[in-house]
Amino acid sequence: MSDLFDDAGIARVERQIDEWLGRIRTTHTNVEAVDRAEGDEIRWFVRMRGEEKDFTTIWLTLGQRTLRYETYVLPAPEQNAEFLYETVLRRNEKLVGAHFSIGAEDAVYLRGELVLMALTETELDRVIGTLYSTVEHVFWSLLEIGFAKAASMRTQRGSTRTAGRSGKPLGGSSALN
Repeated sequence: MSDLFDDAGIARVERQIDEWLGRIRTTHTNVEAVDRAEGDEIRWFVRMRGEEKDFTTIWLTLGQRTLRYETYVLPAPEQNAEFLYETVLRRNEKLVGAHFSIGAEDAVYLRGELVLMALTETELDRVIGTLYSTVEHVFWSLLEIGFAKAASMRTQRGSTRTAGRSGKPLGGSSALN
């Protein structure tokens, strides 16, 4: 089990994340917004403009032992659900520090968790970069599996990317570099 942080330790981590998010807001052109959620949880979101998916919003939730992170990828598929879920499960093998999951209403999410002892700015960059680049890489291929209208939408949008078909590993922090 990871170490339990006391209130002072949580406050230090919270400041560290606030400062890091303030820097990425001003230094990365694809970051549209960074803000804190209201409520009992210590929670932030980072909204990033993408090329394949218009926007990816990554939620960071601070606990006493871990920082959880997640992003919504797409709604429950209208068709080929079994194949789509199999596809994302197979992609999990290639991911480091994140995994696809099925959430509320069978929507597809990308999630992960980091122990607070390992939290550094480099790790925060990697987390955000991995989630963002993975969504960018797989978005259209997953849409085409799960939604009949996706191919025509892709053509109208002008996207020519062949997401998910190269067999190359996913992840990395290129989104923030």
